[in-house]
Amino acid sequence: MTRNTTIGLAAMEPGGSLEPISYELGSPGNNEIIIDVEYCGICHSDLSMVDNDWGITQYPLVPGHEVIGKVSSAGEDVRHLNIGDSVGLGWHCGYCNECSCCKSGDQNLCGTAQPTIVDHHGGFADKVKADANSVVVIPKGIELATAGPLMCAGITVFNPMIQFGVKSTDRVAVIGIGGLGHLAIKFLRAWGCDVTAFTSSEDKKAEAISFGASQTFDSRDSASVEQAANSFDYLISTVNVKLDWNQYVHTLKPKGTMVFVGATLDSLDLGVMPLILGQRTIAGSTVGSPAVMDQMLQFARRHNITPVVEQFPFSAANTAISHVRNGRPKYRVVLAKD
Repeated sequence: MTRNTTIGLAAMEPGGSLEPISYELGSPGNNEIIIDVEYCGICHSDLSMVDNDWGITQYPLVPGHEVIGKVSSAGEDVRHLNIGDSVGLGWHCGYCNECSCCKSGDQNLCGTAQPTIVDHHGGFADKVKADANSVVVIPKGIELATAGPLMCAGITVFNPMIQFGVKSTDRVAVIGIGGLGHLAIKFLRAWGCDVTAFTSSEDKKAEAISFGASQTFDSRDSASVEQAANSFDYLISTVNVKLDWNQYVHTLKPKGTMVFVGATLDSLDLGVMPLILGQRTIAGSTVGSPAVMDQMLQFARRHNITPVVEQFPFSAANTAISHVRNGRPKYRVVLAKD
């Protein structure tokens, strides 16, 4: 058996700094591949796992689920990928392939899907192993150095556009203009939508307009939010903080939908009557299936949609994580092979 020794950067305890560790990946199974990592984005979910915020972390933890690299070896049953292909790996590195969700093309909803950084070593490493059907080929024309955030942030905001049937004639508002939100504006504007940005940052208002928003409102100013009453077909919330959600519900048109993609841990405290009287919908969305990820990448290539990133070498991973933790990135951080 091939040992495939690799070096990863691991947290050894909650909130701990990353330290180099060596481990064996072994040979790829019949339907598995091994990726030589070239770039890996840093997501807030990586920080949540490092800190064990969700109570599911196992240490040592090698984070990283916005992986871009080249296929270096493949199992004997892998037919759709070739050695040397540039591929992307996101939140999931494997699915059961047997449940109704997997069989209907909704692998991202598989109840036993294998997350890339839960009981599995992720992409802050020289190599990472994954099921071949969980990765997507990066189309020619997409810059590999900035593609990592598309594997999580990008698909997180693109998936609800597909799943909830957003139309080019819709008016859509994005709450929170950060790593997720700036990509949501770019995708929605290219989709043809009239896009509004809600942000509490004065600095980000002009940037939101440059990304494609037609107007902005102050997300923490009740009077500003009230100006948008009955305006939107869809709201996409990317924030992980508690806001006055009842006020935001009132910005939806009748039959409008509010989709949560930001993982706020607080209860929503929503009144029912505005939902009933306006036939409004509250929904959530997670990352997409491999098919939707491929659709997102093709759309991004066609419309030249690129995440705004700051790049750090893997050797400066702890500095990069501190940069993300302190909320300073514009707008995503990517680690690059030294």
